[in-house]
Amino acid sequence: MPMPTGIGAIDLMLQIPTDDDSKMYEFLKPLLLDKESREQFKFPAQYMFKDIPTTRKSSDYVGITLDEMDKHGIDRAMVGIDVGSGEAKRALKEHPKRFFGSYAVNPNLGMEGVRDLQRSVETLGVKAATAFPAGLCPQVPINDKKFYPIYAKCVELDIPICICAGVPGPRVPMGVQDVALLDEVCWFFPELKIVTRHGCEPWTDLAVKLMLKWPNLYYSTSAFSPKHYPKDIINYANTRGADKVMYAGYFPMGLSLERIFRELKDVPFKDEVWPKFLRENAVRVFKL
Repeated sequence: MPMPTGIGAIDLMLQIPTDDDSKMYEFLKPLLLDKESREQFKFPAQYMFKDIPTTRKSSDYVGITLDEMDKHGIDRAMVGIDVGSGEAKRALKEHPKRFFGSYAVNPNLGMEGVRDLQRSVETLGVKAATAFPAGLCPQVPINDKKFYPIYAKCVELDIPICICAGVPGPRVPMGVQDVALLDEVCWFFPELKIVTRHGCEPWTDLAVKLMLKWPNLYYSTSAFSPKHYPKDIINYANTRGADKVMYAGYFPMGLSLERIFRELKDVPFKDEVWPKFLRENAVRVFKL
């Protein structure tokens, strides 16, 4: 039951820190209408997190990240090449055995966005697309036809897409991330591997039912402190969903790796679930 050591975890949401991590969220500013989000928060979901990580100033943020990964037993991490791209691309180039890339798609760009995704796979070897429907400007629902060319390209490239689902942390409208919208996408694209991000709350019971229904729908724990992992998800992982739930963190955005791995020790996964959750499922789904 306690979390084992020595597995070599794979973190499906990690970013290389920068001198100013708040710049990661410039894309959200047009959507933020309340004064607190626009003028006071370091990052848009700050009201939800305590003890936001701070990173010491450095000329080598990739090195700092590797030190943190080594300290907590993380073998590999997926980094977004669209945010902080300079350091992230350097990490991919200099440490290909430790980092692999994801590319954030924008369906509002039409075929230009599709071609951008393909180029990122061909030139940088990225292993996944990512999507934040509520963070797009304008927002695009998960099942909107603007997304369909991107979904088709992911099938063609044989890469998963990680989609934020559930109520978003930033103070933006939530309707475009209703978990029920995944059902149509899974139906129309049965070959598409979808990994949800950011909790699926308050529809975690529905997320479980959809994962039971659709073989290529998965769940990752990004942006959630382990003590707040939804009970529906823990129960599912311990029963029929051991192959469907995988670890993702949120460093350096809102959670430190120290806090994540301190709290992970108390998550009541069964012994046989831990290797799948921390590593094996990611290796299989992301073709690592």
